[in-house]
Order: sequence, then structure tokens, then C-alpha cells
Amino acid sequence: MKLTDISRQVATAFAAVGVSGLVLVGCNNSSAPEANKEPVTEGATETTTTETVATSDIDPEHSKIVIGTTEGDFADMVRNQVKGSLEAQGYEVELVTFTDYVRPNIALSDGDLDINIFQHKPYLDTFKKENNLDLVEVFQVPTAPLGIYTGKKTKLDDVYKGMSVSAPNDPSNFARALVMMNELGWITLKDNIDPLTASKSDIADNSKYDIKIVELEAAQLPRARDEVDFAIINGNYATDAGIKLTEALFQEPSFAYVNWSAIKTADKDKKWVKDVTNAYNSEAFKKYAHDSFPGYKYPKIWGADTAATPATASTTATAPVAEAAAQ
Repeated sequence: MKLTDISRQVATAFAAVGVSGLVLVGCNNSSAPEANKEPVTEGATETTTTETVATSDIDPEHSKIVIGTTEGDFADMVRNQVKGSLEAQGYEVELVTFTDYVRPNIALSDGDLDINIFQHKPYLDTFKKENNLDLVEVFQVPTAPLGIYTGKKTKLDDVYKGMSVSAPNDPSNFARALVMMNELGWITLKDNIDPLTASKSDIADNSKYDIKIVELEAAQLPRARDEVDFAIINGNYATDAGIKLTEALFQEPSFAYVNWSAIKTADKDKKWVKDVTNAYNSEAFKKYAHDSFPGYKYPKIWGADTAATPATASTTATAPVAEAAAQ
């Protein structure tokens, strides 16, 4: 299956009505540890920027905001910029971090969180449909793209027959991993498949390298790099493990997976939601994001270049990246 065909199908799928049914959810959190709640700062915290000053201009019915994220870059965005900005406005802010992709939406629906930030729209749409949750996306956030990183092998030219490649085991991100391997020519996917729901059954040919695909929970992928030849790692878990995005051998070219915040639908017109949205779209946050997260894809509303830093892949891998980015 050609790269250009997959790129067009991704764009078509996201433009179609009813995208919520496109991606199957199959995460297992039975062994996941408890969420980590970070203490609320005593009193309003001054920000390090001159853009925001304490005004106590807050939602009178909602003075404390509980934000849930996965550990890593999304949590750092709250700790290092957003929390201080909202506290200077007069809010109390509590950060709760998770190590899986299931509990943040359940906690949001149950009222343990006010807003969560960790997921792309296909995952949110499917999860809320599968679990009958009344959630809605609000704004996009800078997102680290999925990438292929070194394991036992240090460059893409080291591919060999029988090699092992680890990949995230949740269906939506596993589909992304398969599309990446198809783009590299490691496998061939069937014609006319839906790239958002690709699974092992959609592999038409794996005979070129006879790849052993090792499926792991996303948080485990960085720690297991020494056990596989190559590792396909979610960007936030890569950065949390100290892996630079610029170290990726190859990055996914698709812009379909820039992550979103989510809230309960009933809260969508609340003042505190608008205040959080403004904090994430402020000039101070934009500067922080560009300075702190090179190689990320940025929210479309920013009107900036949302392309990730070109992957440091071999010349055979770089060409498809440029081709897809132009789609």
C-alpha cells in the first residue's frame, strides 16, 4: 500500500462524519498503579512571565481546577507554565498524572478530574462511544509524534530478516505503528484499508523482513528498548524517558494525531474552561512550547508551522516524510 494512498485515507477518514466508530479500544489497566496527585500550591503562585498578573478573575462557581495528564510532556506543560498562569489568575490548580490511557477518561467522567490532556481525537471518540461517556474535546496541545527509535540496532539500514520491533499495544497507536512500518517498506499493508484501524490482519506481506512485532503498554516501551531491535514509542513517553525526539530514526508524517484536551460536555460553556483554553493558547505558553518542545506538532489554531522536525533517518526514509507532509 503506497504512502500517498494512506495519507489521503487518513485525511478522508477524519473528514467523515462518525469518526468515533473508527478505532477500537482494547487497553488493559488491571495492573496499573494509582494516579499520582500533586499538591495544590498554597495561595496563588506568581508566574515567571510578565504577561499574566494576579487578578482573581476566576469562575465564581469553580475556583479549583483538577487537570489530569499522562506523565511526561503534558504534565510538564501544566507544572512549568499553565499551573502558574491559572494560579496567578486566582485559581487553585491540582495536577493528577496517570501511567495508562484508560483511567484518565474514566476519572473525568466520574468527576475526579475537571479536564484531561493526553489523547488524540480518534481515541477519545471511540473510548467515549465504547464506554458511553459524555465527553467532548476543547483545544489542541503541542504533541510529540510517534517515532521509531534505536534498540539493539542503531540505524534503519541495520534491518534484517527476523528482527523484532516493539509497538504500543492499544489499537489506535498500534495502527499508527503499522502505517509507519508500511511507509518504510518493512511491511506491506492491504490495499484500501482504513489506516486508523489497521491491525495485524491488515498486513498483506511481512515476508521481506519477517518482523516479530512485540506489543507492549506504551509506558513500557522506552524501558524495553534493549530487548528489541527497534522500538516504536509514543512521543510523550519518549521524552519522559529522556529520549530526544531528534534522536528518532523516523517519525510519523501524519498530522491526524495532534492531541486534544477533554472535558464533560456539560462544562463546555463554563468560564473556567475558557480560562484554561486561554492559558494554553497564550503568547507566553506558545513561547514556552516552542522553546521547550522542539520537533513537536503544534495546534492548528496557532497558525504556526506544525511540522515536526525532520527525522534523522536514512535517505530512503526521509523522502516519504517530505512527501506526506506536503499532503
